[in-house]
Order: sequence, then C-alpha cells, then structure tokens
Amino acid sequence: MDEKKSLLSAGAQIARRNKRYVIWFYLLNLTLASFGAAAFRNQAHAILDYSRYADKLLHGFHLVVLLEMLNRPEFGPTNASTMPAFYFAFLFFLATMLFLPGVLLGYASDHRLPRTEFYRTCGHNISRFVRLLLFFLIIAGPISGILGAAQNALTKAADQTSNERLPFFTQLAFFGIIFLVLTAIRIWFDLAQTQVVIRDQGKVRKSIAAAFRSMKHHRAQLLGSYVFIAFLAMIVLVVGIWIWIKIVPAPSVLGAFIVSQAILLVWLAARFWQRACAVAFYLERENEPAADVIPVREPVFPPIGATEPTTGI
Repeated sequence: MDEKKSLLSAGAQIARRNKRYVIWFYLLNLTLASFGAAAFRNQAHAILDYSRYADKLLHGFHLVVLLEMLNRPEFGPTNASTMPAFYFAFLFFLATMLFLPGVLLGYASDHRLPRTEFYRTCGHNISRFVRLLLFFLIIAGPISGILGAAQNALTKAADQTSNERLPFFTQLAFFGIIFLVLTAIRIWFDLAQTQVVIRDQGKVRKSIAAAFRSMKHHRAQLLGSYVFIAFLAMIVLVVGIWIWIKIVPAPSVLGAFIVSQAILLVWLAARFWQRACAVAFYLERENEPAADVIPVREPVFPPIGATEPTTGI
C-alpha cells in the first residue's frame, strides 16, 4: 500500500472495488423491510381504504390523523404490526453477522472473491463472530451505562443552577463524549473481526488483545476517519430530509420512497466504508517492514602468547 495514501482514500478504494456488497445488503434490507411492514400495511388498508379522513395521510402527513388511526379498535393491537418489523430487523442483523466475514475477506483480497470461498468463510467464522459480539456487549454495555448515568447526574446538577442553557450544553457535550467512546469501541472490534477473518484466528481473545494493541498508537487516525465518515453520513441525512420536505411534493409516494431509500443506501455505504478503513489499516500494519537490525560484531582478541605478524616493506 502506498505510504502517502490516507486511510480514508485507501478505505474508499477498497469499498468502491467491492461495491457489490453494499448493493446486496441494501437489497436484503429492502426485502426484509417490506416483509416487516406488511402487517402494518394490511392493518392500515383495512381502515384507510374506507375512510375519507385518510386523505390527510395520502396527500401529506398529519400526526393527529395517524395517532387516531392507531387508536381505533379496527386497527387492532399495536404489537401485531410492530413485532413483525422487530423480528425482520433482528433477522437482518443476524444475516449481517453471517455474511460479514465473507465481506471482510473480499475487502482484503486483491481479486474478486469466488462465491464458494465467500460462503466458506462465512460459515467458518460464524461462531467466532458470535463470541466477538458477546465480548462487545460485555464491554460496551457497562461503559454505556456508566456514561449515561454520569450524563443524567450532571444534567440534574446543571438544572439546579441559574444558567438556563447549561443543561442543554451539558447533554450536548455528553452526547459527543458517548459517541466518541462508542465509536472507539466499534473501531476496536472492527479490527478484531478483521484479524479473526484474515489471520483465521480461532481464539477471539487474542484477536481482541491484538486489535487493542494495534489501535493504541493510532487512535487519532482511526477515530478521525470513522468520525469523518459519520459526519458525511449525517450531512446526507440532513440534506435528504430537507429535499423530502421542500422539494418532494406531499402526494408523491414515489418521490418520498426514492429520497428515503437514497439516504438509507448512503448510510449503508458509509458503514461499509468504515469497515474498509479498518481492513486497510490492518493490511498496512501487516505490510510494515520490520526495523532493520544491525548485527553487532564481537571483538576478536588474539590468543594469549600469540605475536602479531610483521610485514616488510
């Protein structure tokens, strides 16, 4: 890898070379989402198809009308529509954990990964990724709880002061701290997953420890890359919502669908770009030349009693 090439550009090159993975995961997400929304769609059709009041939802969005529809007895229990969406969202999470090892190996390869090798890698690493997930929950869960409790305590303390804006800025600062800490943990385990797949490491604890050591001296570089990508994704979200509100006509279901799916596709691509940055960082660290060791010559002393040879002119 070119030493002058930044981590962001190296990750972008890897993600662009393997952009088919983003398309596959997007189509999988869209398919599962359509199944998850089917129950809500059927319940809504049973009411909206026979009500003139539904015009306020067809030609725009009216929150009061939506809440009234959800509270009508004909709509049925809310769990009947929300639980299928939860189940299919969890199914997408499981599918991501299953297929991600093949994606990481494809990112690390300099050629198109054969389909058989992709699926073999996925099946070979599924148990390892489950163990990595458990370690992630064990580490990230308590840290998130501690930071959340500290945020609540400081916000309550700020409410007791005379400064009315202090609680808001306290929450904002803690949101930034929580985001940076959880992003650092995500980087840590992204590197651990990369090492598990590329080095075929069966003991995930060794991969977790090695990933922590490798990122210890490069936190700023890795964290800056991840935060920059997340910032770009947030800009796309804000611009997409603005386009949705200001440009897309209210009755245009197709326009709203295109804008929302474009936002989702960009967010998915941003996450894959972050994964590619982790792979690029790992490959760069693996290909770093070892420091040259200069052998030290031991002095050679003549044997005791030996005389130095004389030379003539």
